[in-house]
Amino acid sequence: MISAQALTGIAIVALGMVLSPGPNMIYLVSRSVTQGRRAGLISLLGVATGFLCYLLAATVGIATLFATVPAVYTALKLAGAAYLGWLAWCTLRPGGTSVFAPQPLPPDPPRKLFTMGLVTNLLNPKIAILYVSVLPQFVDPDRGSIPVQSLELGLVQIAIAITVNGLIASTAGSIAGFLRDRPTWLRTQRVVMGLVLAGVAVRVAVA
Repeated sequence: MISAQALTGIAIVALGMVLSPGPNMIYLVSRSVTQGRRAGLISLLGVATGFLCYLLAATVGIATLFATVPAVYTALKLAGAAYLGWLAWCTLRPGGTSVFAPQPLPPDPPRKLFTMGLVTNLLNPKIAILYVSVLPQFVDPDRGSIPVQSLELGLVQIAIAITVNGLIASTAGSIAGFLRDRPTWLRTQRVVMGLVLAGVAVRVAVA
């Protein structure tokens, strides 16, 4: 069983990452704003399938990584910390653009919406780093099976990501209008998320 500390840690990481602009959020918001809520939610199903693919691969791979290649694991951990730090900088730096000011997209049928959501997530480096470098930081070999812990942690992350992305896809149009008229709120959101990502980056690097 995962500890309460690990559960809280992965939840904070998952929330910080899902709220930071990235390929998944940009695609879901753009699709929802230009084609409607239903299109955004269909795209989200593809994103969710991508999360499950990563989780199944990580559940097996993390156990092997712990046992056989600790040097590679350390390198991946530092790479993950560096990437999270870069995301924090992109979020905090002056002149950043809002994910809620998306470019128009042409309408797509449901099958393509699902496929593009899946592909967008599978090719998202932020998600790859999350499962390869960040999630293992919350696994404790002394608490039992590493694959089981990885699965539990991954399911927590997926639940948070799908819930938040679902809310964003359902309300993207309203959020875009709200933030467009309130630049102070937009700056506050960027600062908070940037600081969360920076804190996670430091935690991963020194763990």
